[in-house]
Amino acid sequence: MRKTFVLAILLLLSGCGHPTGVMTPVTLTATTPKTAQVDMLVATTRQPSGDPATLFNGERSPKPHLTDIAISIPPKRPAGTVQWPKKLPPNPATDFAVTHVKEIATVPEGRAWFHQHTEGGHAIVFIHGYNNTYEDSVFRFAQIVHDSDMHATPILFTWPSRARVTAYVYDKESTNYSRTALEQTLRVLAQDPEVKDITILAHSMGTWLAMESLRQMGIRDGHVDPKIHNVILASPDLDIEVFAKQFIEMGEPRPKFTLFVSQDDRALAASRFISGDVGRLGGINPTEEPYRSRLEKAGITAIDLTKVKTGDSSNHGKFAESPEIVQLIGQRIITGQPLTDSNVTVGEGVAAVVGGTARTVGTVAGTAVAAPLMITEQPSRPKERPSSRQTASDVDETLRSDPQSKPLTP
Repeated sequence: MRKTFVLAILLLLSGCGHPTGVMTPVTLTATTPKTAQVDMLVATTRQPSGDPATLFNGERSPKPHLTDIAISIPPKRPAGTVQWPKKLPPNPATDFAVTHVKEIATVPEGRAWFHQHTEGGHAIVFIHGYNNTYEDSVFRFAQIVHDSDMHATPILFTWPSRARVTAYVYDKESTNYSRTALEQTLRVLAQDPEVKDITILAHSMGTWLAMESLRQMGIRDGHVDPKIHNVILASPDLDIEVFAKQFIEMGEPRPKFTLFVSQDDRALAASRFISGDVGRLGGINPTEEPYRSRLEKAGITAIDLTKVKTGDSSNHGKFAESPEIVQLIGQRIITGQPLTDSNVTVGEGVAAVVGGTARTVGTVAGTAVAAPLMITEQPSRPKERPSSRQTASDVDETLRSDPQSKPLTP
């Protein structure tokens, strides 16, 4: 009975079926309607499939690979959606379609690609979640880049996922397998003098990979590379207490952290069940204690998407499927603008919570809150923000030695 229930809730993580083998490039003709183009650099620890229609499978490669990929996006489509072809080859007038694929064999070639596609020196690295094929991650990231109108060079890091609902453990171990490769990818980017800043956008199980790589970098160097300005964790499938330790152990100074959370995320409910009823970071209510105080101490911005409605039945991909939220990522967070401007709307019904003080309808920061989480209009709280060293100590001390505090679970 328990196994049946686990399988049923895991099915919530699986998407609708679509044709496979969409990575073979198509040629745009003079009669093709004008389409948008997204060029991205794809780094992967997946094993090459030997088939140009798929490029890479879900098994693990002993070495990482780089590929230059361009995707055509049709002109008429609802924002937040990926238009998968109903048959092959795809029709660029109505479908997402790959138009260019080129293997990048060396680091200098990768740097040359970045210089040719630079967006003011800003780079964004996207790390997908559980149950994704190579093409799933490519098309989803292309949709995010296009719909967000971000001005950053897109780099996808895709790790070995077998893309089966029953392969949860394999996928989780694949993130561990890939953490050094992601760390090295971030290092190579940061070492390029033309790269001014890096934003990491990670989703679901990919947030574990992101946090482990940053923690690993922090342990090696004493801190995360200062060019990594922003870390956005969307629907983070992370044990809350483990996240707190990862956050501390990456050292100081840290990037700015933004969390997208939702209490109706069914996929995270499934993960919590599988994990022995241990709360997931992406399912917390940041207005409640102890989360509100601890997020504020740590300088972490939490945006609650519980009231956002999308077409995702599992409520696990709201950050990408809500046009307003994906635009928020591209136009404000990546550019370093604080979430304090009351005229920044993200759609009626959005509960955008920054330290638990924002209004629940229509604005990202309805009260005077300065990112990251420095509350300025509550006289009961100190006006000055603790230093980053004090913040880490406070979080660690709370976790380890405060017998009166609530357990860090939803």
